[in-house]
Amino acid sequence: MRVRLSGLIAEPFRELHRDILAGENREYWLKGGRGSGKSSFIALEILLGLLADCEVNAIVYRKVAATLRESVYEQLLWAAEKLGIAGNIRARAQPLELCYRPTGQRILFRGADDPGKSKSLKIAQGRFGFLWLEELTEFASMDDVRSIKASVLRGEGRSVTFASYNPPMSPANWVNEEVLRPVLGRKVHMSDYRDLPREWLGEGFLREAEALRESDMRRYRHMYLGEVTGSGEEVFENLCLRRIENREIEAMDGGFAGLDFGFAADPDAFVRMDYDRKRARLVIVDEFVGYRMDAQSLAEEIKRRARGARLTCDSAEPRAIYALRECGVAATTAKKGPGSVRRGMRFLQELTEIVIDPARCPVAAREFSAYAYARDASGRPNGAYLDRDNHTIDAVRYALESEILSRNAKTFERERMGI
Repeated sequence: MRVRLSGLIAEPFRELHRDILAGENREYWLKGGRGSGKSSFIALEILLGLLADCEVNAIVYRKVAATLRESVYEQLLWAAEKLGIAGNIRARAQPLELCYRPTGQRILFRGADDPGKSKSLKIAQGRFGFLWLEELTEFASMDDVRSIKASVLRGEGRSVTFASYNPPMSPANWVNEEVLRPVLGRKVHMSDYRDLPREWLGEGFLREAEALRESDMRRYRHMYLGEVTGSGEEVFENLCLRRIENREIEAMDGGFAGLDFGFAADPDAFVRMDYDRKRARLVIVDEFVGYRMDAQSLAEEIKRRARGARLTCDSAEPRAIYALRECGVAATTAKKGPGSVRRGMRFLQELTEIVIDPARCPVAAREFSAYAYARDASGRPNGAYLDRDNHTIDAVRYALESEILSRNAKTFERERMGI
């Protein structure tokens, strides 16, 4: 039976299909909302991979074993039917397993309720060439994933790991943080239901998506578009985490820098940024975080990174500022004062966009994305700003203090005039 893959693999996945065929990467993270086609694509790729190499087998994990049958197991049976090989598939229910009769290749299904159980997993014929981690967000941490991979993907030969998931709402979730980390051999792909032919989804699905879009845009963006929308408790809803190209930075002024001094277990945090006043857009282009640094070492690091930017420092450490000046750093002191934290935070929140490249500035990316409001005794956000895990945030406030004060002065003047 001849099968046209163009009728099974949607346009947004075709480049990814070619990448897998060419062996370009060893790990593929597919993220997207409901109906995005990611699980269907992975099921097809695993079966195509088994047909191409009779020495490989596959294993599929979900966090809880009881969820396997109604999800990935059925998805692979669907893929076998579409590829015209369902008649050659032997399906076993206890334990869940699919076997390709002509070669004896197997697809195993396991729950990761205890990742340690994978340590004793062996297969009599061939090796595991494909690992699929479905609903990655169900796993507790990247350590669970590493444990499974180390146990399953042993021996020689190429192996491919697929991870599929709907991104969690919170930017601080471990999956959302991990996917931003550049990893050699890992390719990240995103899709949503709008990328697929309407007839694949059905009118009922499309009506439900449209109804949610009209009634609750945040839930729609998360559930159907797979966007990291935040839960509404994050302070910086204007945050944009993305790659920043060198050519972008070269075209920027990059004229602001800030330094938050560390104490005891807290680090010194330096950031350099570009602020576009007209567009109300902030781009953080560089950072440095160090612990218990002497003045000379800190000064050398700042001089290497500041590139002529005006440096504003935490005024709580006048001796440290004096020491930096003695080392040749043109350091100015933040004025602070009553209400300065709230004014600075409101200024940052009201910007059109705060752009951070997680590869260039991983600490700033983590702190800005995870920073949430304090909670009251009942556990509800109370609008107060927490003074923890905010070293780069404070450094940004100091760097932009002149802009913050200028904006507040203009606002006060307008209010005084009744405008």
